[in-house]
Amino acid sequence: MGSRTRQALPVAELIEVLDREHPDAKLALDFASPLQLLVALILAAQSTDAKINEITPALFAEFPDATTFAGADLARLEQAVHASGFFRQKARALKTCCTALVERHGGEVPSDMAALLALPGVGRKTANILRGNAWGIPGIGVDTHVARLSQRLGLTVQTDPDKIELDLVRQIPEGRQIRFCHLLQFHGRRVCHARKPDCPRCAIADLCPYPDKTPPAPAAEKPRRSRWL
Repeated sequence: MGSRTRQALPVAELIEVLDREHPDAKLALDFASPLQLLVALILAAQSTDAKINEITPALFAEFPDATTFAGADLARLEQAVHASGFFRQKARALKTCCTALVERHGGEVPSDMAALLALPGVGRKTANILRGNAWGIPGIGVDTHVARLSQRLGLTVQTDPDKIELDLVRQIPEGRQIRFCHLLQFHGRRVCHARKPDCPRCAIADLCPYPDKTPPAPAAEKPRRSRWL
């Protein structure tokens, strides 16, 4: 079955409303170079962006480039990323990826999609987020928030991230794709939560076809006044 959407949504209006609601929306990871963003994205798997932002300043001070990551003692690297969770796998992933950067690209992170996907541990989500935020190249990085909200909004019925990406790039104008992802990420964190979306205070509730919306809380009944008072 090919990619399809549940219904047509006014995407321009959707983005406009979310833009007003979340004017501060941006990538939550702190970085100063494509390499720093790549490292942060690898560490962010099954962790929080806030935790990664706590770790990376000291990490980048000790390992300032791909060469130092590639040549790092694995035990020391594990210790440096321990707080991110799954530290052994992540330390190996960083070392392996940065070794490939040094060997194939002189230690520089490529902006080409094919070259990024050829790096160990880099998938389409990481590549799209990296390209969009480091170089401004349009693309849809399908993280957990983008996937969940695009499904609830009826922009896709797919569950596979690559198929979700295909559905979204057909509907979101290139010039708005990076911003669209930031807006869904912020809306997902602040309002459209995974377990219990806060639909009563959602700015796009009237545009959203999600069938299991959270109903507003019933108004508290006023206490009855005794006729004897």
